[in-house]
Amino acid sequence: MSNAVANGFAGAGGGIIAQIITYPLQTVNTRQQTERVAKKGLRNSDGSLPTSKRHEVARPTNTLLQIIQVIRTEGWGGLYSGLKPSLLGTAASQGVYYYFYQVFKNRAEAIAAARRDEGRGDGTVGMLSWLVVAAIAGSLNVLFTNPIWVLVTRMQTHTQAERKIMEERREALLREASERSLVDSTLSDKLAELDSEKPRPYGTLHAAREVYNEAGIAGFWKGIVPTLIMVCNPSIQFTIYESLLKHLRRKRAANKQGSKNITSLEVFLSGAVAKLGATLATYPLLVVKSRLQAKQEIGGNISLRYSGTLDAIIKMIRYEGLPAFYKGMSTKIVQSVFGASVLFMIKEELVKLYMMLAHKSQKAILNLVK
Repeated sequence: MSNAVANGFAGAGGGIIAQIITYPLQTVNTRQQTERVAKKGLRNSDGSLPTSKRHEVARPTNTLLQIIQVIRTEGWGGLYSGLKPSLLGTAASQGVYYYFYQVFKNRAEAIAAARRDEGRGDGTVGMLSWLVVAAIAGSLNVLFTNPIWVLVTRMQTHTQAERKIMEERREALLREASERSLVDSTLSDKLAELDSEKPRPYGTLHAAREVYNEAGIAGFWKGIVPTLIMVCNPSIQFTIYESLLKHLRRKRAANKQGSKNITSLEVFLSGAVAKLGATLATYPLLVVKSRLQAKQEIGGNISLRYSGTLDAIIKMIRYEGLPAFYKGMSTKIVQSVFGASVLFMIKEELVKLYMMLAHKSQKAILNLVK
C-alpha cells in the first residue's frame, strides 16, 4: 500500500470518528445558517410583522438551548438527521482529499528536493506550493462529493423547512378567516387539523427524489460555486498545519535533548489552530452554500429565496444585512476546531500504526527470505 493510499484511509477513518462526535453541533449549526430573518424592510407597510411571524413561537438562539429544543421536539434522532449519508460523505471526502493531497504533496517534495540538488533552494516546500497542492486536492474532492452534502443539508434542515411550510399554511388560514369573516369555531377546527398533521418520513431517498424533482441532476451540485471557492478553507488550514508542524520539527531538530517526535497533543493543538484560522476566513461562503443547498421554502418570503450564488449574496445583504453571513459562527468554530483536532490526531496515529505494521511486515519478509 502506497503512502498516499495509507493517508487516504487514515483520513477517512479520522474523519468518520470526528463526524460522529461533532454531528449534533453540525446539525444545529446548519439550521442556524439557513434560518432567515428579514430586516425591517420586509415587514408590513405599517411596520408590523407578517401574520405568521406574529403567531410564531420564539426560538432560542443559544446553541445549547437549541440542542435541548431539538431533543424535546424531535428526539435524539433529530440531532443525527442525515448521519448515514454524512458518514459516507465524510469517508469519501477525507479519503479523496487525503489521497490526492498526499499524491501532489509527494510530487511537490520531489520537485523541492530536485531544486535543492541543483542548488536552487533548501529542499523544503514553500507556502505557495502547499496552497496549490491543497487547492487541487480540494477541488477534486468537491466535484466528486458535492451531491452527498446536498442530501445531508436537506436532511438536517428538513424539519426547519416543514415548520416554515406549516407557518405559511397557518398564515393562509388566518388571512382567509380575515377576508371571509370565518367564525372562530371553524377557524379553530382548521388550525387544530393543521396542528395535528404529523411530519412525513424523510430519509436519504426522499431527499434525493426531492432534489431531483426540483432541479434534475444539476440540483445535486447546488452550491458548487461557493463550495469550490471554499477550497481555500482546507488550503489555508493545511498551510497553517504544515507550517506549524514544520516549525515544531525544526525546533526538535535544533534541540538535541529529548524526543524529536511530535506528540499527539501537539498535533491536536496544531489542527485546532489551523482549522480556526480557516473557518474565520471562509465562514460567509459556508452560509451561502448551506442556504443554496437547503429547501428554499425555509425562506418563507420570496425575497429570502435564492436562485443562485450571486442572488443569495445580494438578497442576504439587502434583506438581512452583513450579520447574516456569520449566523451560527460560534457553533461552527467549536465544532470545526474540535472536529479537526480529533481528525488530525487520529489520522496521524493511524498513519503511524500503518508505518509500524508495514515495517514489521517488511522485516518479517526479509527474515523469511534469509
